[in-house]
This record gives sequence, structure tokens and C-alpha cells, in this order.
Amino acid sequence: MEASVRKVKTSQFRLGLQDGVSIAIGYAPIALTYGLLAKTADLTLVETVLMSLIVFAGASQYMALSMFALGTGSLEVIMTTFIVNIRHFLMSASLNEKVEKEVPWKKAVYAFGITDETFSVAATKAGTVSTGYLFGIISLAYSSWVVFSGIGYGIGASLPKVLQDSMTIALYAMFIGLLVPSMRKSVKVVYLALLAAVFNSVFVFWNVMGKGWAIVVATLLSSILVEAIETIKKKGEPADE
Repeated sequence: MEASVRKVKTSQFRLGLQDGVSIAIGYAPIALTYGLLAKTADLTLVETVLMSLIVFAGASQYMALSMFALGTGSLEVIMTTFIVNIRHFLMSASLNEKVEKEVPWKKAVYAFGITDETFSVAATKAGTVSTGYLFGIISLAYSSWVVFSGIGYGIGASLPKVLQDSMTIALYAMFIGLLVPSMRKSVKVVYLALLAAVFNSVFVFWNVMGKGWAIVVATLLSSILVEAIETIKKKGEPADE
């Protein structure tokens, strides 16, 4: 009996690995770019890989690099990362209704590996999602992100100093690349981005607060304002009869 259960778990893990291949391939160029930019932001190899090991969140790691370049304090970086990744609470809650019953510590382990991509694959899988399947997907995706972060750093370290310095512009290009697809899908994202930019510019121009806190407060204010407007609009709409 135990042998058959172990066999089923192993097969589920292998299935997760198979479904995680496409995610791992997709992560490779993004992680390479992150590692390369981390070198230009004066992070060490250990710091670069450690961030991928502990954070494992592409957009947040890119944002952190930008804030490091501005000389932002650690508390501001942590707050901004929390705001950017707050959607993971919703993804985890949603996936919790689909996964099999499991001990809390195992859920905590695979919850760390939930990203937009791993969530999408797991959420669209037919039937109940097993723990082994989730570990399979996440293991491959996580390994790809961490390994290629280190490789990207090595590539950046081998570039001439002039090219390393010029690569800082790629950080802003990457942010645009991450933002544009979301803006095309939702007008609300456009308003959110514009409001955050306005608030941040005002705070920095008038020297209201440091650049790091300006980003945090601007993000919070724009999010609250956009959601408040959305709520008011919905309340003003006539109810369906």
C-alpha cells in the first residue's frame, strides 16, 4: 500500500516537472537580465543569487535594483516589495481551494513558490492539485530562476566597464516591458501608473520625503484613489433588474 502511494506521489511530481518546463524556459532570459543588471547595480554574486533564493519575484527584484541605485533604505524596499506582491495573498487563497489537504508546513513551502506563472498552470489543471505536482512545477521554475540569475551575473561581470554602466538604462526598459502588457489589458492600470508617477514626481520635486518613501507612498495613494473611484462608480451604476 505504501509503495503504491509513493509511486503515485512520484508520478505527480514528474508530471509537475513536465508542466514546469515551459515556465523554466520562460524564466531563463528574464533571470539572465536580472543577473546582468544586478552586476551593473554593484551587487555581489552572493547578493544577487541570495535575492533570487529568498525573494523569487521578478518584478520586485527589478524594482529593488532600481531602488538600490537610488540609494533607498531597506525598509522602503521591503514596503514596496510587499505592495507589489500583495496579489499573492489572493492567488494563495484561490489555490488553497483547489489543492489536496496537506499539513501546514508543506503548504507553507510550496506557497513560497507561487508566482503568476506557476499559479496559472496549477489553477487551470483539471481536478484537484496534488502536493507532489506543485512541488514539481515550483522546483523547476525556482531552479531556473536562481541558476540563470547567477549566470546572468557572470555574463555582466565579463562585459567591459563601459557596457556595464550603459546597461542601467535596460532596467527602465524592463519596467516598461512589464507595465505595457498590463496597461493594454486594463484601463485601470493606466490610471494607476499615471497617478503613481504624478504623486512620486510631486513628492520628489518638492522634497516632501526621500525618493524611496516617495515611491512607497505614491503607490499606496494611487492604489487607494483608483479603488475608491472604482467603488463609487459601481455604486452609481443602476442595479440589474
